[in-house]
Amino acid sequence: MIKLVPGLFHNEQQTKQELCDFILHTNQLSIGQQCSNFEQSFAAWQGRRHCVLFSSGSSANLALIQALLNLQLLERDHLVAFSALTWATNVMPIIQLGLEPIPVDVELTTLNVSSQTFQSVLDQHPNIKMLFLTNLLGFCSDLEQITSLCAERNILLIEDNCESLGTEYLGRKLGNWGLASTFSFFVGHHMSTIEGGAVCTDDPTLDRMLRLVRAHGWDRNLSDEDKVQIRQEFQVDDTFFANFTFYTLGYNLRPTEITGFLGSNQLRYLPQTIQLRHRQWQKFNADLSRNPDLIHQTTSHLSLVSNFAVPIVCHTKTIADQYINRFKAADVEIRPILGGSIPEQPFYRQAYGETKHLTNARIIDQGGFYFGNNSGLTAMEIDLLHQLCLGQTVLSAVVMPV
Repeated sequence: MIKLVPGLFHNEQQTKQELCDFILHTNQLSIGQQCSNFEQSFAAWQGRRHCVLFSSGSSANLALIQALLNLQLLERDHLVAFSALTWATNVMPIIQLGLEPIPVDVELTTLNVSSQTFQSVLDQHPNIKMLFLTNLLGFCSDLEQITSLCAERNILLIEDNCESLGTEYLGRKLGNWGLASTFSFFVGHHMSTIEGGAVCTDDPTLDRMLRLVRAHGWDRNLSDEDKVQIRQEFQVDDTFFANFTFYTLGYNLRPTEITGFLGSNQLRYLPQTIQLRHRQWQKFNADLSRNPDLIHQTTSHLSLVSNFAVPIVCHTKTIADQYINRFKAADVEIRPILGGSIPEQPFYRQAYGETKHLTNARIIDQGGFYFGNNSGLTAMEIDLLHQLCLGQTVLSAVVMPV
């Protein structure tokens, strides 16, 4: 089978050995120096001032929205727009924390929210306070115009960059356009820490609040300077009690030292694997663009495309069913495009009823799926995938032993 994820890690055997050696020789596995080391390295790689490591990408989403509420940058019942084509845990924290979710349709040719689709929602809901923008599958639309639109209206912009690590638009990495961005290091994403996620930001106040939210609302993982400041602010002057003072609403969303160690370990392979994914995407996209059964993705505005999966979007569900059967017959692992149109999911429909204006998200939901664009694809597997992208019926790439 051509799997979405060929293994647990890049350079897997060496990574496993290094992980075993680390566990055998370390005296600490709870959050500590390994996590801090990775935060510094990843912030530098991404080009952000701050990185806060979390137990997962989903917990990073939750912590970020809680932090914005704690800082009163958002208030309960505020309207929060989100990309309709996304993952469930981008939307669930909005609902769970008392905000009002407003879905925004996407463009068929980018799979992402554009300034035009966002503007149409703003015309109906002019009081939107935040846009939680998903950079879906290594792509984006006219993000520069979206950023300007948010700035003009004092709308907070945060990015879910879990699927677009390394993609560059107008010379800037995705994940560097809003106040903050979230990342996932789950197995199968661009780099794996098994579980794990992060928030990146340039804002020191938000960075401090994220660290409070991550660990019960206490200050143990703040810098010494920030500890002094917050203890003075709340008149906590006893070190013994300060370690058990809860300053704000928070959770236990802490990573482990294993997460931090694996993050630093896998980060060294990231530039190479991103370039490989980019080259593979260019070849697959050349095939897809020649296939009249498919809706073609526009990526000419992106100088580097870093996606861990290749989307196939068919004009109709009937055509999609045919392609799904071909990929399955060829023993290629495929999945729907994320959570599809999230407002179509049961949890959302139960709370908000039917949403009718998300035409493109529904087309992609019904007519789309993806296969893996991973760094472990063999030449034979790539050739088979090329044929499938062109609409051909092919046999499995698995070679049976003699």
